[in-house]
Parts: sequence; structure tokens; C-alpha cells
Amino acid sequence: MQPLQFVVPVGALDALEPYIAHVVLALVVVNMLTRIRAHSVQQSQVEDGAEELGRYVPHTLSTLALVVASFVFLLIEPHGGMVMSVLAVGVFVTDFFEFESRQVEARNEMAFERPKGAVAASLLALLYAGYQSLFVFIEPLWNLVV
Repeated sequence: MQPLQFVVPVGALDALEPYIAHVVLALVVVNMLTRIRAHSVQQSQVEDGAEELGRYVPHTLSTLALVVASFVFLLIEPHGGMVMSVLAVGVFVTDFFEFESRQVEARNEMAFERPKGAVAASLLALLYAGYQSLFVFIEPLWNLVV
């Protein structure tokens, strides 16, 4: 008996098993690209003298999609999914606080900095998602060592 069989139709998610690690990797890359675009849009808002910065909707959606996909990965692959879910939630939290700090910089006319914490969290997520998704290519070398 599956632990969540009454909450989530785990059998229906079995069809996603070969693809979900690749989907998570793609969403991490999309999230990084939308972060770059969001930073440039917010920087132009500050240069134009905007009172309040706006959230960049595609970046918010890609972050939420990353969190949901990592939770689906958690249902399919418990160990790797737990690590990926923690990293995805970490990306979500750092994005939230980085946006708040950009608003403080804009209101107080401080230098508009890059979102360093969110970039670092994204790089960790990218490394782990790449490891989970592309392990097939390094498995022969890994088995020689281990």
C-alpha cells in the first residue's frame, strides 16, 4: 500500500516517471532565464522612476511550476524528490526575499543590485536537477568509482 494512495492517484503519476527529472531540470533553466529577464525589467522600472516595483509574472509562474514539479518528483522518487523539493522551496523563498530587498533599494534610492541569493539557490537547484536528470551519462564512471 502506498502512503499517499488515497490523496494522490500515484498510479496515474507512474506515466511521468521517465520524464519528471527532465521536466524539473527544464523548469530550473526556465526559472533562471526568467530571473534574468525579471531583473532587467525591474531595473528599467527603477530607472524610469517607478514608485513600486512589480513582480514579473512569468518568473513567478515558473517558480511555482518548479515547486509543483519538484513535489510531483517527490511522489515518484522519494529521496531525490525530497532534496529537489527543499531546493525548489529554497529558490521560492529566496526569490520572495530578494524581491522585497529590491523594493527597499528602489524606495530608498539605493544602488539596484543583482539577486545574488536567488542566483546561488538556483545554481544549487540546477546542479542537483542536472545530477538527477543526466545521471545516465555519468553512471558508468560512477559505478567504476563506487
